[in-house]
Amino acid sequence: MPRLPPRDALLRIAFRHALTAADAEAGVAQVAALAPALSAGEIHAAIADCLARRLIDDPIRLTGLHCHWRLTLTPAGVAAARTLAAQD
Repeated sequence: MPRLPPRDALLRIAFRHALTAADAEAGVAQVAALAPALSAGEIHAAIADCLARRLIDDPIRLTGLHCHWRLTLTPAGVAAARTLAAQD
């Protein structure tokens, strides 16, 4: 199977896994564990690309005085991930 573009890999991960972490570094580490072929730079670029395309919500969440990281798809991201899943 050919290597997925980083954006597609991130969408598939967000569609299949509920990722939450204490901070962005830990969140990126969780993505890297699920997609070891991607470098940290590719993961960061994929997150930025998905944010710009409004496929994911901003992963940094502020709740009271605490900050945490969560990878969630927008409705457009769910649609894009479903299209990718249909190609499997």
